[in-house]
Amino acid sequence: QVQLVESGGGLVQAGGSLRLSCAASGFTFSSYTMGWFRQAPGKEREFVARNNWGGGFKYYTDSVKGRFTISRDNAKNLVYLQMNSLKPEDTAVYYCARSSRTYTNNPSQYDSWGQGTQVTVSS
Repeated sequence: QVQLVESGGGLVQAGGSLRLSCAASGFTFSSYTMGWFRQAPGKEREFVARNNWGGGFKYYTDSVKGRFTISRDNAKNLVYLQMNSLKPEDTAVYYCARSSRTYTNNPSQYDSWGQGTQVTVSS
């Protein structure tokens, strides 16, 4: 049974940092691209970052480049999102997800999702 469990969300002031974690189980973690997405109230779910199966290729949406870093530990079945210089517009529920495709930002091509973790950035 595939499971993705996010943690690390919370309330932080603008300019602060948070580190999200996603623990994966029930599948061969190292064979999948792992992505982070977010959804703010009243908005569609949007792509944030992805890391290919080997960990060597990372891609970010423009609004988080230079501030967020995705990484993974294939030995521990974990994927992380380090978020620095947070802004109020980063406020959203953050989800991790897996894809069998290597280069995709499309949520419809991610087949398993976690329950999400809330990130709130106050101004």
